[in-house]
Amino acid sequence: MLKLIFEIIGFIALGCVIGGCGTLVGAGGGFLLTPVMLLLFPNMPAETVTAISMTTIFFNSSSGSVAYARMRRIDYKTGLIFAAVTLPGVIMGTWLTYVTPRSVFNMIFGGFMIVFAVVIFMKSRLGDHSAPYDKPGAFRARRIITDKAGHQTAYSFNILIGVLVSFVVGFLSGFLGIGGGIVHVPVLVFLGFPAHFATATSHFVLVFSSFTSWCMHLINGSLKNEYFMAFSIAVGAVAGAQIGAFVSKKIKGSVIMICLAAALVIAGIRILISGLLK
Repeated sequence: MLKLIFEIIGFIALGCVIGGCGTLVGAGGGFLLTPVMLLLFPNMPAETVTAISMTTIFFNSSSGSVAYARMRRIDYKTGLIFAAVTLPGVIMGTWLTYVTPRSVFNMIFGGFMIVFAVVIFMKSRLGDHSAPYDKPGAFRARRIITDKAGHQTAYSFNILIGVLVSFVVGFLSGFLGIGGGIVHVPVLVFLGFPAHFATATSHFVLVFSSFTSWCMHLINGSLKNEYFMAFSIAVGAVAGAQIGAFVSKKIKGSVIMICLAAALVIAGIRILISGLLK
């Protein structure tokens, strides 16, 4: 009984850390949880790892989206368009986990971890340079959003590129169990989104993509006997998401993201090697 209590506390604490960091950078936490699961449970099937990650991402992104909605930072119109585009990619990526051996999955995921680390580092250097509302160009969408504090922000972005990227993000989300925000946020910033709105909108998109993948895993029984672990981590992630959203208002995340990038490089190399050795 005592062992069970410690396991519950441990999984909830893990979820809280994952949820807090994930919401802080608008990535849902899957990019941290999946490598942790791969390292802690080397014999767990790839589809079970992604199923647990998607459970956490869904609850984390839902909780984080509620927090960001209160701040009025979500671009709902754009978010719904991007969410619709991610769904076919999510379905394809989730299906692929069932036919990919764990060793191959490790090698692919380890390589992507290093790429994600580079993306995080670049995001930390982007700052908040949104594209002006009246910037000319084809396929430009224009938005004016007023946040809870009454600050009005006007910006524009190339919606065609955003749609294409969203499909790729959906595929990576379903296959790797990372949520996709780790790619989506910096791309949105590159396209012209203000950083805070990019983070919040990406989190909103994650609700739909992660729910789709999660349902597929539930139907296929990927969680098997791991419901206890999955939902314990998810409970912690819900609390962590609120903490992450609160902290995002108080500090700049550049230092945190650089530390995360370093951690991902180390984890990615270790996971990559483990896949090569199998």
